[in-house]
Amino acid sequence: MKYGARNRITARVKSLQRGDVMSLVKFSVTEPHEMASVLTTESVNDLGLQPGDAVELVIKAIHVLPVKP
Repeated sequence: MKYGARNRITARVKSLQRGDVMSLVKFSVTEPHEMASVLTTESVNDLGLQPGDAVELVIKAIHVLPVKP
């Protein structure tokens, strides 16, 4: 899959807070030290995100999009 965003950071899922509709996912990264993203819970479930998972963060404008390799 191709992405329009060019800024990418390798990260690990640090924690998940699941809600009925939206979920907060925090990531550990080298620089800066931590980032977070708010996604739909459906997206979190579809990606199968779990704490400790390696992901690539695709950053475009104000959005942080986790992409599981």
